[in-house]
Amino acid sequence: MANFTAADVKKLRELTGAGMMDCKKALDEAEGSVDKAVEILRVKGQKGVAKRESRTAENGAVVALIADDKTSGVLVELKCETDFVAKGEKFQAVAQAVAEHVAATSPADIQALLASEIESGKTVQAFVDEANATLGEKIVLDRFAQFSGSYVTSYLHRTSPDLPPQVGVLIELEPGSASEGERAQVSKDIAQHIAAFSPRFLTRDAVPADVVESERRVAEATAKEEGKPEAALPRIVEGRVNGFFKENVLVDQPFAKDNKKTVQKVLAEAGVTLKAFARFRVGA
Repeated sequence: MANFTAADVKKLRELTGAGMMDCKKALDEAEGSVDKAVEILRVKGQKGVAKRESRTAENGAVVALIADDKTSGVLVELKCETDFVAKGEKFQAVAQAVAEHVAATSPADIQALLASEIESGKTVQAFVDEANATLGEKIVLDRFAQFSGSYVTSYLHRTSPDLPPQVGVLIELEPGSASEGERAQVSKDIAQHIAAFSPRFLTRDAVPADVVESERRVAEATAKEEGKPEAALPRIVEGRVNGFFKENVLVDQPFAKDNKKTVQKVLAEAGVTLKAFARFRVGA
């Protein structure tokens, strides 16, 4: 077995755009030499991929799959370089196949997903690399979400009618006392709100302590720069931190359809609890 490190694999992937397993095999064959491994991959047809590695993948599609009984669901983002490819059946079929694979296998994270076998003898990474070569563009799979709980649903938004969905939201609810119709309506409303207002956190408790502390420091420094009186600083800082929460914490945000209510109030009135959410916007 050749002697090489994870950093060597990463470097080779950056240089060639080849899959992780292909890079490991090439490094093994090249006895750990990155330069020789690049040549091996190019000989095996990865040269075109290498030329695409420096390009950016800012287009693509978001795909959602929800179980018939609404107890589980997945959200997958697949990126490409141009909207022309994003609109194509081949690209969308690849995205759909990956979403179905996630739903069937429940991988622990993106690394586990890429290393898992989607077809006989073929990993997801190899499957994506094939699409890369076939479509002639850089194709990137680097995030997915999967929820399994009492009630899972999704919302997909098209930013253009001729493109696949560019924004996707996946949410998991504890339906509580809500009827089937009520939970369907509130989940749709909340998912659309998330799509439009892009919250970063579900609750205040979910905001990392270092993020809150950073906001406090910025708020205090800004207030001092503005010449605010020392005695007023605690109140001003607290007000600005609360403003950060209202902008970034979902349950604290004013509800899109009625800004006199918070999202938390809307959930409470419907008798449901929001347990988790994920929001993907292609390229963001």
